[in-house]
Amino acid sequence: MNGLHQFFTPLDWAVVAGYLLLTTVIGHLMRGKQASIKDFFLGGRSLPWPAVTGSIIATEISGVTFIAVPGSVMALQGDFTYLQWAIGSILARVLVGMYFVKVFHEKDIYSPYDYMGNRLGGGVKTLATILFTVGSILAQSVRVLVAALPLKVVTPLPFEWCIVVIGVFAVGWTLMGGMRTVIWTDVMQFGIFVAGGLTALFWMVGTFENGWATLFSTAGAAELFDGSTVDKMRVFNFDTSPELQFTFWVAIFAVPFLNLNAFGVDQMNAQRMFCCRSSRDARKAIIWSSFGQLVTILMLMVGAALFVFYVNHPPTDPMIIETVQWSGGQPGVPDMIFPVWIVTEMPVMLKGLILAGIFAAAISSLDSILAALSQTTLSLLHRTDHERSEAEHRHLVKVSRLLVVFWGIVLTGFTFVLFAVKEKTQVPILPLAFGMTTYTVGPLLGMFLIALLGGGRGSVGGLLLGALCSFILVLFVRTDVWVLFMNDDLAEWLAGLPTYELIEGTKKSVKATFASEWMWPITTFLTMGFGWVFRRRKSVSYK
Repeated sequence: MNGLHQFFTPLDWAVVAGYLLLTTVIGHLMRGKQASIKDFFLGGRSLPWPAVTGSIIATEISGVTFIAVPGSVMALQGDFTYLQWAIGSILARVLVGMYFVKVFHEKDIYSPYDYMGNRLGGGVKTLATILFTVGSILAQSVRVLVAALPLKVVTPLPFEWCIVVIGVFAVGWTLMGGMRTVIWTDVMQFGIFVAGGLTALFWMVGTFENGWATLFSTAGAAELFDGSTVDKMRVFNFDTSPELQFTFWVAIFAVPFLNLNAFGVDQMNAQRMFCCRSSRDARKAIIWSSFGQLVTILMLMVGAALFVFYVNHPPTDPMIIETVQWSGGQPGVPDMIFPVWIVTEMPVMLKGLILAGIFAAAISSLDSILAALSQTTLSLLHRTDHERSEAEHRHLVKVSRLLVVFWGIVLTGFTFVLFAVKEKTQVPILPLAFGMTTYTVGPLLGMFLIALLGGGRGSVGGLLLGALCSFILVLFVRTDVWVLFMNDDLAEWLAGLPTYELIEGTKKSVKATFASEWMWPITTFLTMGFGWVFRRRKSVSYK
């Protein structure tokens, strides 16, 4: 412990506990009947679309958004250019609503992978499920880790207990009522995100001499410690440098592919649209979730306000300086700055409310993936599109609950593994785990598009070959895998490739010269191409 936990009082813990208890009660009251797997995984296809919209937004806004987005603005050269990605995100939601969700309600299916299996065969369904599972375990575990690390520092709870609390509530809520409880508790999470962000923003602005005018004038022309000036609230970047990720061109040409996969193919989000009463309601749910970008704007504004706050009140407490590694007017660990500000500057009980938001963000990510992983695993073990007796449905619901517990243990355990590796090695585990989604986005989206547009003629062999080639391509535009084996000889060899540049030093390394975000469209088309070339002779009928 570094001592910051002394700022977190019993009253703050009472607020956190009260929130978790209230959400649990509401989840219990809204659980509905759980007589079949349709009830457990699809909420009986009876959930109102506004609730589904709130759930989609809550799942999208993970602990990473709540913590890292304000920190990214605080970071050196940080600004609002991340917001450009909202363009591609909104465009993708509209396309998913117009063209994807209609097939989710054609037959009694439970996931996009069921649809792929019906169109292209069981082999493609298995391949898609495996890709989804691998990417999800890594990505969601690291999201829980990112949320738990600051909680470990700013609360008296050890890291292990932060993870246990998050895991127990995520498993408990999912077991309680399946997707109905997940969705209604997500609506609660959405409320706490917004309340926490607004409270923090208005509290900080209230401390500025001229309020909002000070915020915009100081953040709009921020003078850094090296004498340079940066507009912390700049949104658009039209730079065409291929290595930059937050540019207008990436936002409109690459980001839509990421979000077509995230909302139309990734079961964690797609499962919510299966819970709607009709394809029309599902379309409204996903399109209206675009308003979740307002929460991103809110958290960016919180980041700008944090910058102005620390310009006016730079930290002097040695505990704060050490925790955020403050140097030269900037935090060395930007992700810690918002949680530290919460516990050291907010009044009692309000800090409990906002830190409850961090817990909520982590739980929302975990319970969502538990439901998705459990459904896709059950679908591989048992055919879910057959008529079954009441006794068989009760058995499958029991198996589903066991799978929730299994995946809860796996994901919680893997989070501990990531933390142990992070603490004992210098390997950047977080970029490695997050980067895994870059390997799976294109192949999964390509498979779904072949199923949707290809008339059932894509083959598992061709799609597998496309996925493997995509993996190799991504491998040579990212550095997160190579850093595990980096030495001078490997660095010099990689620097000979057009996608890397050599970094000299006591130990040579490389940096990428091509943003891996461009791999989302490239690997999508690559996978589709292989699926078309090595296609089935006969289409698979959609049963």
